[in-house]
Amino acid sequence: MDQEATAIDTAAAARHARFGQLPERIRTEDTTQGVHTGPGRSAGAYNPEGQWQYFSCLALDLGL
Repeated sequence: MDQEATAIDTAAAARHARFGQLPERIRTEDTTQGVHTGPGRSAGAYNPEGQWQYFSCLALDLGL
């Protein structure tokens, strides 16, 4: 039984030597960025009058 425990410890030491430790966690606050848009019309604002420009319609493409 001691040989099995020694083999397991040796395998664990080999894994640790090969892969090392996991990288440290990155906080969510460090991965996000808040951007404030200026007053007035923003680039991503919903415009119901101009929404037809951004979608393709097969019937319109075919001239039906």
